[in-house]
Formats: sequence, C-alpha cells, structure tokens
Amino acid sequence: MEKVVASVLLALLLGLILLIVGLFLGMSFYGGREKPSPFECGFDPMGSSRVPFSLRFFLLAVIFVVFDVEIVLLFPAVMVVGSSWMWISNYLALLVFLLLLLGGVVHEWREGSLEWET
Repeated sequence: MEKVVASVLLALLLGLILLIVGLFLGMSFYGGREKPSPFECGFDPMGSSRVPFSLRFFLLAVIFVVFDVEIVLLFPAVMVVGSSWMWISNYLALLVFLLLLLGGVVHEWREGSLEWET
C-alpha cells in the first residue's frame, strides 16, 4: 500500500513540475504581435487567411470516415463468426451488417455523393 501511495505522489509531483516548467518556457518564448498572426514571414497578409472550403470534398471525407469505421468494425466480426457454437446467429448478424453497408454505398452512389466532378 505504501508503494502505491508513493508512486501516485511521485507521478503527481512529476506532472506538476512538468506543468510549471512548460508554463515558464511558454511565457518566455512568446513572440509578440507576429506570432499569433497567420503569416510569420515578415509581411502583412493581403487577404483573408480563411479560404472557402469545398463542401463536396467535406462530404466525401465524411463518407470515407463512416465507411472506414464500418470496415474496422467488420474485422473482429469475421474472427467471431466461426468461433462460437451459435454460428448461425453470428452469420445472420454479419449478413445484416454487410447488407446495411451495401445499402449505404448504393444510396451514396445513386445520390451522386461518390462522384468528384459533376
């Protein structure tokens, strides 16, 4: 019990020391007015630093992330399907998951979200 308390106190002390050192180093390296500006190369920006973002690209990126997460969820399901004595229910659950995934791809394809240029 004493070792656990000593370990926790040491971890808290080390974390506090690192936090204080980081705060002091961060304050000493503040660069003034130029540091928070979008350009640090010595001249003032001529326009806005915010460029309009393509909504089509954003939607395609969101679709990629959603289907990527679904594929990651598919890997453990493949390992579990044949390893249980309830193999028929595992196959049915995997089949429903794959049908939902296929339905989502077909919907996005018909909607035109997967086409880059229109």
